[in-house]
Amino acid sequence: MFEWFPKQRRLKIMEEPFPSEWEDIIRRNMVHYSMLGDDEQKRLHGLIQIFVTEKSWEGCGGLKLTDEIRVTISAQACLLILNIPQNYFENIETILVYPSEMMLPQRKPGFFETVLEPLEPARPISGQAFQQGPVILAWDTALYQGRQSKAGSNVVYHEFAHKLDMQDGAADGTPRLRDREEYRDWVKTCSREYLRLLHDVEKGKRTFLDEYGATDEAEFFAVATEQFFCQPVQMIKSAPELYRVLKEYYRQDPATRAGRNLYDGQEN
Repeated sequence: MFEWFPKQRRLKIMEEPFPSEWEDIIRRNMVHYSMLGDDEQKRLHGLIQIFVTEKSWEGCGGLKLTDEIRVTISAQACLLILNIPQNYFENIETILVYPSEMMLPQRKPGFFETVLEPLEPARPISGQAFQQGPVILAWDTALYQGRQSKAGSNVVYHEFAHKLDMQDGAADGTPRLRDREEYRDWVKTCSREYLRLLHDVEKGKRTFLDEYGATDEAEFFAVATEQFFCQPVQMIKSAPELYRVLKEYYRQDPATRAGRNLYDGQEN
């Protein structure tokens, strides 16, 4: 019964016509939307309607929330779950949106903690996801990166990948998978690619994946997700096995979309 009520509510939400103004917003602010097929776009519309409705949105730092902000962020977030059944980011209740980068305060040591090295100073961030809390985003970054066709970074993809990672109870770079076989394949492949990135960064080598992914396994998954959707063709060339496991997890093939989009553009 507890599952029946949300399901019925969501079906009712998706029965509502998708606003034409929202369609205009997505086409303007999400470059990857035009690469989706008609069925994928329709499915994304339904997820956006649910996401906008179910989540609590708060404008921070003087930002006044608008449909453009909600729909632009929702469209990018929901692309990640487009083909993942029964996943509506249940572990997210609130999205906090700031006008631009916000300062992350310096971490304070615990009462019984012995500080052996300098604490990381306060620094600006454009996004953050909490295990038992909200997602925080900088609107100007989310808008700019959503519109860029060649950008390798996307703060919305990054932070919502963290929330997918956290759905099994731990931010460890391994999201909730389908079975043991997929889990074994994931751990083997991603561990190898993470260690390769870590080694290359330590040696000062140029890497395809952003070196921030070498921070830990959780950041590796978030960075890999960004580049899976933003630079899929390059990922196939640089890390084909990593692309394969991400393709199987997300049940999407962004490289094929990108190639089809390029071909259509040349034809036109």
